Amino acid sequence: MVREADRSRRIPTLGDKGTGMTLANDAKFWDRTSRKYASGPVADQQAYARTLDRTRALLRPQDRVLELGCGTGSTALRLAGGVRSYLATDISPGMIEIADEKLAADPVPGLSFRAATAEEFDPADARFDVVLGFNYLHLVHDLPATLRQIHALLAADGALVTKTPCLGEMNPLLRLALPLARTLGQAPHTGVFTAGQLQAAIEAAGFAIEASERHASRGKDTRPYLIARKR
Repeated sequence: MVREADRSRRIPTLGDKGTGMTLANDAKFWDRTSRKYASGPVADQQAYARTLDRTRALLRPQDRVLELGCGTGSTALRLAGGVRSYLATDISPGMIEIADEKLAADPVPGLSFRAATAEEFDPADARFDVVLGFNYLHLVHDLPATLRQIHALLAADGALVTKTPCLGEMNPLLRLALPLARTLGQAPHTGVFTAGQLQAAIEAAGFAIEASERHASRGKDTRPYLIARKR
């Protein structure tokens, strides 16, 4: 399952709270696969490099950055050096354990990792200038609620930067296989939506879309890179 940049049918809801999959189930799935996931190659190196460069150009030295769904920390380790602080989080303690190992081997000032979800942060205590979510939003259980939480966590004029697979634009056979894979424990919860539906959900949560780009170097690009500004 595509998750980090280095690598259902109920489309109108943009969420799937009736699957029986819980956050704990998802965390266990990613814990089980974390070591294998960490060793996997980047599927499109050119696209990943473009995404990193585009994001790095957006970040300012004074920014406080929150990354959601950071996986094993590959992106955080590449971006954190140019900002005031960078907190990278993931639902999976196993993923965070690997990220901490990487950070210990190659320290980056201001970077820290934590096993957490967006919903665990109190907006009264946390104000970020930028929230990053790469290959993340299709994995949340309630997309509108998560987007509202991200909006609340951002400072005035803060930005959400995301690049997420839009499974509604992918092979229909994949969408048909997802419910069975989840039932068998072979996949986490995965939401299905199109790029248009994703943008509409982001706007409904109080954001203005500033940019929509496609970074893939080959094939059909179903992961729009979006920059959304808090209104």
